[in-house]
Amino acid sequence: MFRSPYKYFWLTFFLIVLDQVIKLAIHHSLQYEGNEVALIGDWLKLHYVLNKGMAFGITLDFLPKGYAKIVLSIFRIFAMVGIGAYLIKLAKQKAHAGLLWSIAAILGGAIGNVVDSTFYGVYLHNQPADSPTPWFHGQVIDMFFFDPYQGWIPDWVPLWGGTWYSTPIFNFADACIFCGVVAILIWQNTFFNVVPTESTPKQETENPTNESTIINTEEV
Repeated sequence: MFRSPYKYFWLTFFLIVLDQVIKLAIHHSLQYEGNEVALIGDWLKLHYVLNKGMAFGITLDFLPKGYAKIVLSIFRIFAMVGIGAYLIKLAKQKAHAGLLWSIAAILGGAIGNVVDSTFYGVYLHNQPADSPTPWFHGQVIDMFFFDPYQGWIPDWVPLWGGTWYSTPIFNFADACIFCGVVAILIWQNTFFNVVPTESTPKQETENPTNESTIINTEEV
């Protein structure tokens, strides 16, 4: 018997629904990009922003204009299918339940952002103005903004000195992916612990002679 993957897919489904509820609530309540609501002073805010790239605002600017979003959307779909297949494979191999729950969370986050990029251009009309089609060009809605500091980084700071710093704005789907990956990294020794197979029993050495090696002295 292998571990049934279906209960893990239920977690994936729940996270997708919750992610979409949060995003649509932000869209309809804050209405315009840039609007925000303070939750804990200036430290934690709900800030409505549209993300045309990947998690935490990462973009694929090195690709030709008009193709970056298509490539990103196709990559997300393939990643979603691959993660789902991997989850089923691990369940058949009776992998650690914690690993399966973590991968289910990552899958939920991946699908949540795929829904945005695939359908939001059509349903919410939030695709960039220069998009060739609204399909697969929808922008992902981000809203969680931890804002301990914004400003210029001093020039003496290595690598990042002299640049403007602001913490990335992310959504619930990004958080699911992040938490799933972090959980795997923290508990990897437990999740990937391979149970050693039973060794071959040692041969008896106390009595080196047995019936097959007894010399029949009568024949000598």
